[in-house]
Amino acid sequence: MSSVKKEKKPSSDLRYYISLSADKLQSKWKTIVIFIPFAWLLLFFLTPFFIVAKISLAELVITSPPFSKMIEWVDGSVITIRLVFDNFIYIFDDPLYARTYLNSVKIALVSTFLALLIGYPIAYAIVRSKPVTKQLLLFAIILPFWTSFLLRVYAWMGLLADQGTINNILIYLGITETPIRLLYTEFAVYIGIVYTYLPFMILPLYANMEKLDSSLNEAAADLGSGPINTFFKITLPLSLPGIIAGSLLVFIPATGEYVIPDLLGGGNVQMIGRQLYNEFARNIDWPVASAVAIVLLLLLVLPMAIYQHYQAKAAEVK
Repeated sequence: MSSVKKEKKPSSDLRYYISLSADKLQSKWKTIVIFIPFAWLLLFFLTPFFIVAKISLAELVITSPPFSKMIEWVDGSVITIRLVFDNFIYIFDDPLYARTYLNSVKIALVSTFLALLIGYPIAYAIVRSKPVTKQLLLFAIILPFWTSFLLRVYAWMGLLADQGTINNILIYLGITETPIRLLYTEFAVYIGIVYTYLPFMILPLYANMEKLDSSLNEAAADLGSGPINTFFKITLPLSLPGIIAGSLLVFIPATGEYVIPDLLGGGNVQMIGRQLYNEFARNIDWPVASAVAIVLLLLLVLPMAIYQHYQAKAAEVK
């Protein structure tokens, strides 16, 4: 009997070591999987950010590249670090930049609100439609991504031009006798931004509404609640995470948009993206342009960080 017991011990020890090695391998794989997105952020976000931050603290010089070095060796033995904050002071002193920032935020906010007004009913209708219709509608939402963004903006230029399709239809219907100025206006910029980023509003809303429990609406109807009251008391509050996610996905890129204001606004609509281009390409003032970019990034990242902070707190409470 003792010999039998001695034979069982190695097998149990072997299973123990195998399970231990499997746990170690699993933990290593978890570490690798977590490390990949952090490495991606470090390489493609933090590294460019620090490079731009370094340039924003430099001074404009007539060299290539057109900014001074931050760290220099003096007499081959002493390291000097030169930080210049004049670029940020210049941005806050010049009212042009303040107006441009405010105008960019205003256009982005209005565009986000319009996208929400249009996208919410569409997402709600997709959720309530039949399975086959739902797939076709989702395909229609995603279909514009198969066409170049630039081509779609150029298409809107043709539609909104003085001799474009929209004005020709208005004249044909007798609504107007002369073409209405649509292109190269703020109105055209709003149309371009809302059209371009509308799918980014619809898809998060759809994903959120798809998870809602329809029995809550049925229970509210059984208790005598009307459709409008049920929507504002149940559906709208429960879809708030989708509204916030979609609004952020529209607001953030719309604030720094360059192509749409440049093509559809024709230079008549000042937004911070175009101002960045002017500083980089026309004025060749990389330090000021970098400072403008840093301020814009902080303007967009801080609200997101505050939102995520309160979201984490709400999750802890739950």
